[in-house]
Amino acid sequence: MQQRKIQNTSVSLTELGFGASVIGNLYRVTPVDEATAAVDAAWEAGLRYFDTAPHYGLGLSERRLGAALRGRPRDAYVISSKVGRLLVPNERPQGVDSEGFVVRDDLRRQWDFSRDGVLRSIEDTLERTGLDRLDVVYLHDPDDHWRQAAEEAMPTLAELRDQGVIGAIGAGMNQSAMLARFLRETAADVVMLAGRYTLLDQSALDDVLPAARELGKSVVAVGVFNSGLLSQDRPAEGMKYDYQDAPPELVARARAIADVCKGHGTTLPAAAIAFPHTHPSIINVTLGMRTPEQVIRNVNLHDQQVPDGLWHDLRAQGLIRSDVLAGRRGGRDARCL
Repeated sequence: MQQRKIQNTSVSLTELGFGASVIGNLYRVTPVDEATAAVDAAWEAGLRYFDTAPHYGLGLSERRLGAALRGRPRDAYVISSKVGRLLVPNERPQGVDSEGFVVRDDLRRQWDFSRDGVLRSIEDTLERTGLDRLDVVYLHDPDDHWRQAAEEAMPTLAELRDQGVIGAIGAGMNQSAMLARFLRETAADVVMLAGRYTLLDQSALDDVLPAARELGKSVVAVGVFNSGLLSQDRPAEGMKYDYQDAPPELVARARAIADVCKGHGTTLPAAAIAFPHTHPSIINVTLGMRTPEQVIRNVNLHDQQVPDGLWHDLRAQGLIRSDVLAGRRGGRDARCL
């Protein structure tokens, strides 16, 4: 699988990444054998970028991912995790986590973007994963913590990067405006953009993508299915959009896009994965993968050839914005390693 470099760093990511949130028991229990088999299938398919976070299953995702990668050549893969939520003892456990993960709530999350919090979080992640280093570290959802995240957490990460402890640093969020600020006003190399540059939402064209292109920085796209609405060939009522039931008008729009995809000999989910790569600053699409079957499906969708004419027709019909770029995978031929 082709790799692309986080600009101005030595870190390269495969164009498709393995998102490990779901193997932290997101929404339902994933048996450990199934989680391990999913990581094994990703490795066999050529994926070499794996993303996790303390938030995912109160550390379960990190523990499982680290165990599944153990024994593989450390220089052969890139792993990212996140800081901003420390895991601390829960004084009032109710039995099950309250933030979507089916795990015991003996721990709870505590927001902390201080220097000490960042250093402690990284140390805890290394202990849970059993790794000797992290390649990429993101600030995780600092929406309500701009000042401390920008003035304390990011300089701490920059110091670790400059010492060679971390390869690249950035922030990951469900909004694009503040990510643009991180690119413009801090030492961030890369941002993880969730759901804001998809076939149904191109709002990142207003802020973070122009900033990345202007400054020569990189973007990782996640949430490209917008919580599920773009994940099937034919969207149905009751599917999710940004974690909520999709409104009828969005279901209708997704179906219209699916019809255009079919006319070009491709499918809606294949186009959803290919779409972010049309922008030159987006170097990777990372998808949550729970089972080997999901890995194989996602890799097959990624490998499909989605014709450039699809983007032209979607623009012409007003189904995506007129300022969406149309080059194949963002002109990747000139930027691949």
